[in-house]
Amino acid sequence: MEDELFPRERTSVAPGAVHVPDWLDPARQRALLAACRDWARPPAGLRTVRTPGGGTMTARQVCLGWHWYPYAYARTAVDGDGAPVKPFPDWLGELARRAVTDALGPDAVPAAPYDIALINFYDADARMGMHRDADERADAPVVSLSLGDTCVFRFGNTATRGKPYTDVELRGGDLFVFGGPSRLAHHGVPRVHPGTAPDWLGLSGRLNITLRVSGR
Repeated sequence: MEDELFPRERTSVAPGAVHVPDWLDPARQRALLAACRDWARPPAGLRTVRTPGGGTMTARQVCLGWHWYPYAYARTAVDGDGAPVKPFPDWLGELARRAVTDALGPDAVPAAPYDIALINFYDADARMGMHRDADERADAPVVSLSLGDTCVFRFGNTATRGKPYTDVELRGGDLFVFGGPSRLAHHGVPRVHPGTAPDWLGLSGRLNITLRVSGR
């Protein structure tokens, strides 16, 4: 948000969990948005995720490298059109490693390469319930990049989906990294604030790019 009285500062939300505001400059945000639009096209494009209980996630998703579906990974869009998952680009892995270095320091950068991207699109009514990223075989930090509309990101604890938790405002361009003792913390998105994306981006809604190490 322009013309704020005080700039937003980097915040340690929990041990191993760090919020870095405005980490992506406008040029990088535009480039990421263009890439996301390409990745969202079929085959293996943007889809609605259905849970084993018959429900649907309100945020739609496309995957790179490995295709996530509740609660496993595959090399094809097994719950979509069945096409091979799109490749995970090297430049996105380098971006993830730089994010971990900036947020947690070089010692936190994993030896194994980042090889999964889960890209979620939120419209004004989309939400994400409290959950853990627990389907990987590696404990490398999770990197979360935001584009577009501002959201409330709820970051909780490892034991329960309930309190204690901290609500963090994530705006377009923000970085959130969580690893170490917070790697398996529950987290979710209870609210998106529509119409808050910057006009220069040309996006209505919110995109979240989550980068992970599969360990596979």
